Amino acid sequence: MYYDFLVKIPENTGKISRNKRGDTTYIEYTYGRKYLPEKKYNVPQRTTIGKFAADNPTMMYPNPSFEKYFPDVVLPEESEGSSSRSSCIRVGAFMVIKKIIDDYKLSNHLSSWDDRGKGLLLDLAAYSIICESNVAQHYPDYAYNHPVLTPKQKIYSDSTISRFLAEITEEDRIDFLNSWNRNRNHKEQIYLSYDSTNKNCKAGDIEKAEYGHPKENVGSPIINYSVAYDMNNQEPLLYESYPGSIVDVSQLQCVLEKVQGYGYKNIGFVLDRGYFSRDNLDYMDKCNYDFVIMVKGKASFVNGLITEHKGEFETNRSCAIREYRTYGMTICDKLYEDDKKERYFHLYHKVSRESAERTQLENELQRMAEMMDKNKGKDIDFGKKYEHYYELTYHEKDGKRKFYGYKEREDVIEQELKLCGYFAIVTSKKMTASDALQLYKSRDASEKLFCSDKSFLGNRTLRVSGNDALESKIFVEFIALIIRCKIYTQLRKRMVEMAKKPNYMTVPAALRELEKIELIRQPGGNYKLDHAITATQKIVLGAFGIDEDNARARVLLLGKELMGAAEPEIEEDEDGAYEIY
Repeated sequence: MYYDFLVKIPENTGKISRNKRGDTTYIEYTYGRKYLPEKKYNVPQRTTIGKFAADNPTMMYPNPSFEKYFPDVVLPEESEGSSSRSSCIRVGAFMVIKKIIDDYKLSNHLSSWDDRGKGLLLDLAAYSIICESNVAQHYPDYAYNHPVLTPKQKIYSDSTISRFLAEITEEDRIDFLNSWNRNRNHKEQIYLSYDSTNKNCKAGDIEKAEYGHPKENVGSPIINYSVAYDMNNQEPLLYESYPGSIVDVSQLQCVLEKVQGYGYKNIGFVLDRGYFSRDNLDYMDKCNYDFVIMVKGKASFVNGLITEHKGEFETNRSCAIREYRTYGMTICDKLYEDDKKERYFHLYHKVSRESAERTQLENELQRMAEMMDKNKGKDIDFGKKYEHYYELTYHEKDGKRKFYGYKEREDVIEQELKLCGYFAIVTSKKMTASDALQLYKSRDASEKLFCSDKSFLGNRTLRVSGNDALESKIFVEFIALIIRCKIYTQLRKRMVEMAKKPNYMTVPAALRELEKIELIRQPGGNYKLDHAITATQKIVLGAFGIDEDNARARVLLLGKELMGAAEPEIEEDEDGAYEIY
């Protein structure tokens, strides 16, 4: 909570810092330092004491922590009619998220939780979606300007949130996933998209944080995180976290076992090329799971087939897949000599892809050549990638092997140039090339799910204090993904129905538009809608089945709840520290 009056920013040299998040700059106070034995160095202990006043560079809006650390500063009285909540409450995005929570009956999947726990957990998920952040320190500021789901609209401090997250047990997380997957139609034919990402971990002693194969290398340990997504019903089903050193291809079988444990029988998997291995295919055969796997045209087990059938389909109009401006054909063959089953290989060619891949290869070759030219005469090992495209020459001199020169492997390069623009999809089930491509392309929602995870939920990097905080944070993240994915699919469904494709029907743009729907506190303390709902906002709300009358009824109810809101919780920790979850 921030007071609605200004005070001068303290001038404690070396102890006052500024932390900008989005459009808001927070004033932080360093009250001490703490030694971390595992790191063997001290880290600053900071707490937020105010929010920068944009129109006055020397002033800020203080919070209760400012009173704690600067008790000698005489604070002015708050303005008449002030309360523990902002005079302007943003309700549009919350309204949509609340409806999705109700439609999914997410509270029912938290049956062992009390109302406070359910509210806090779902509030944290809503906060990460609306504010694109997962920093507990700033949650009270969000709650000050938004409705919440906790009883009596109570705002809890960041230290309480950190303790709450630390108290979430593995049993709590497992119970939710069991409940979420229990009442589904397990006999329904569904395809699951399974994909993974990894997260850099910069703080704490985390057991799963290991150096591995990061998708974004910042030099820190990582943990891996994956989601299985029901492409038929467009919902995430389960998630898992695992050590950063484990590669994707090795983890897949564990996921398959979990899917079996949830009771799903008639399913198939749509997978990216990173999961292709003989062991994985054999295991899916053993479980009677269908699969759809994308592979590059350069892959050893398909480039021969592509070369063999080159010229048979690339311009044949009966092979045209017009929606994707691609040509494709299907052949039946074995993946390897002793394969017990025949698989369906769907071969594709796309002209625009050929041009892009040729350019990419030529640029890469040029970059490699320039690198080798710069390092002639040096003791250097370029690695397998360079040796794939070039014959490298080394001379022994002064007891050292020094790089002398290089020559292109023309046959290798020419073969790869010929395969540019080609790709393949391997399926266990008979289908047309068009059907296989359509099925694989339906992974779009799943891939955007992962894009939203890193870009819009503030989850690119994990800053946690321990293993419990890590698992709880990922748990909150999964619930947020369930909600945000529904927002995405509903907006996309509505946009397909529209003649024009407006730019405000993306998730970030729609949320920004909905955030403009505000309740203003009247002199008597009651909250009223500030202005009529705009035409654009009506279209966005309509995607979720909320018409203008329904929106007004929801707003009226929220206004009444806010009038009876409980006082926000003040920091209760002894040292004033905040934790980041």
